[in-house]
Amino acid sequence: QVQLVESGGGLVQAGGSLRLSCAASGRTFSDNAMGWFRQAPGKGREFVAAIRWASNSPWYGDPAKGRFTISRDIAKSMVYLQMNRLKPEDTAIYYCATGASDRVNHPDDYTHWGQGTQVTVSS
Repeated sequence: QVQLVESGGGLVQAGGSLRLSCAASGRTFSDNAMGWFRQAPGKGREFVAAIRWASNSPWYGDPAKGRFTISRDIAKSMVYLQMNRLKPEDTAIYYCATGASDRVNHPDDYTHWGQGTQVTVSS
């Protein structure tokens, strides 16, 4: 089994930055993707970014392009999401997930999820 634990969320003013962390433990596979999704109240889960353990090539959803950076530390089994120039519309619960699908930008592509970390951006 895989366990994912997110951290780093909090309250920040618009224009500020946060770095989210996701600690992975248990059975992780090099071909798996690690993804970040977010879910705002009353909305569906939205793709933010993804990266594979075996490759340093990232994918970004529209909310993240130009502002967020995903990275991974294989030795530590950690995945990070650096979020800059945050906006109030970035307010959401941010989830880390892992999966073996070729596609990486849909929640159905992932089999294991963390509990999420709240990000609140004030205006």
